[in-house]
Amino acid sequence: MSNTLLTISTITREATMVLENNLTFAKGVNRDYSDKFAVEGAKVGDTVNVRKPPRYVGRTGQTLQIENSVETSVPVTLTTQFGVDIQFSSKDLLLNIDDFSKRFIKPAMAVVANKIDRDGLALYQTVYNATGTPATPPSDLSAFLNANAKLADEACPMDGTLSAVLSPWAQAGMVQGLKGLFQSSEQIKNQYEQGNMGLAAGMRFSMDQNVYNHQVGPLGGTPLCTLAGTTGNTVVTRGWTAAAASRLKKGDIFTIANVYGVNPQTRQKTTQLRQFVVTADFSSDASGNGSVSVSPALVASGQFQTIDAMPIDGAALTILGTANQVTSTNLVYHPAAFTLASADMPLPGGVDMAARVSSKKLGLSVRMVRAYDIVNDIFPCRLDVLYGWAAIYPELACRVQG
Repeated sequence: MSNTLLTISTITREATMVLENNLTFAKGVNRDYSDKFAVEGAKVGDTVNVRKPPRYVGRTGQTLQIENSVETSVPVTLTTQFGVDIQFSSKDLLLNIDDFSKRFIKPAMAVVANKIDRDGLALYQTVYNATGTPATPPSDLSAFLNANAKLADEACPMDGTLSAVLSPWAQAGMVQGLKGLFQSSEQIKNQYEQGNMGLAAGMRFSMDQNVYNHQVGPLGGTPLCTLAGTTGNTVVTRGWTAAAASRLKKGDIFTIANVYGVNPQTRQKTTQLRQFVVTADFSSDASGNGSVSVSPALVASGQFQTIDAMPIDGAALTILGTANQVTSTNLVYHPAAFTLASADMPLPGGVDMAARVSSKKLGLSVRMVRAYDIVNDIFPCRLDVLYGWAAIYPELACRVQG
């Protein structure tokens, strides 16, 4: 129907569908919280606090033991308004939607999808569980099976919704390493023809070139835990190289000798040392001391217990990776680990046309505003999305280093 004039509503709907097809990481996360921004006129900085349910220890026996109901919350903020600005002629509007999409919409929405996924994958810095060997791309399922086990230790729901997002090099190694294993003919066909793993080991594998490479801090010295002052989200340390900048980088992971994780439901000690992620760059003082901000909090008892016991004074810190080492941060995650929220942007008046399409399935809203340049007979347009990312349950995600 090349003689049918394309409308802005048609173009906007096509843009939303193209965006959905281009997203990778975002497809595997929770997008239900967009409804909490369901008011026209939302803007950058708008925030809702997502409440997390309280945890209880429980009791044994007949005696009543009342526990406090402590709710925590995570802020989800619309941090980013992103878009692409294009223009086309009145003649272009006579194209069929497939040709118009190929020429204008797909290149524009590819940029938007890339930005959304890239921002989401930056949340790797909130994830403290990790498996694999830094700087060595995985070539078999062992690191991913270990990631699955770590998530089980964190009481992750095993409901068939796990996703794994790999860097291009990690996917290349995995497809090569697994090509001889028994799988369904369709999965083998997909690996051979498209280079994608698809469904394996209870998780859906995808490749995303936006997977971050993390560089470990310069380190230096022999870091030890100082028990005095170590509490909550702070680990007091000593033994670093004196007065050295950025010994640890945000996103670095370390363990403390003899400090083990616990299952959040049973409070039973696991077989794995608790891993902590550094939440802010750390530099040592003139004496080689300093306080490191970490997640999760060090809680040795009660409703929100994370470790079996507090570290002893002088317990050694072991950093994952070597000084300045660069490694990719492939992710295995449950949808509840992260959320992507979006909002309907207002439709302005005084323009040629404006349209907005919200996708319940996608959890995103795309707005298109068109003006008209009477001198040059062209239509300048802007495509916008307003969104924000948050890590709701980072314990339900695990990095696979490589």
